Amino acid sequence: KLKAHKMAEFSNLPTLADDSGLSVDKLNGAPGVYSARYGGEAHNDALNNAKLLAELGGVPREKRQATFHTTMVVSWPGRFEDDLVTQGEIRGEILTYPKGQGNFGYDPLFFVPDKGKTFAEMTVDEKNAISHRGQALRKLLAELPIWWKKMENQ
Repeated sequence: KLKAHKMAEFSNLPTLADDSGLSVDKLNGAPGVYSARYGGEAHNDALNNAKLLAELGGVPREKRQATFHTTMVVSWPGRFEDDLVTQGEIRGEILTYPKGQGNFGYDPLFFVPDKGKTFAEMTVDEKNAISHRGQALRKLLAELPIWWKKMENQ
């Protein structure tokens, strides 16, 4: 919400912001809000993945559950109490080594059991159909027209 509010104030226009993160059960929800810079301030995927693997060293596969979560917020300038907020999440598990070349971030480590592959092994269309971001965006697109009319008429 902070991102959306700041940009709406700055631009005086309705603003969309989103944030995503990976929450690993065994790590008490880490990396969570620090997902992008888990390995250090450099925002480096390789460092983030290396740290995650190190933190989970010796943890058996059945205890490596994780959730990817996304929140999307649309803010109207000066009417932040009326924000449109949508969320999406997907459960999976963290592998002991990366698999796949596609996508970015933690995707080579995030295995989706129902699909039998990591996000990095999926095509963009496959990933978007089930991902946390895809879920949040579909909800946002479904709710946005009604919310927009409400905001314009107040």
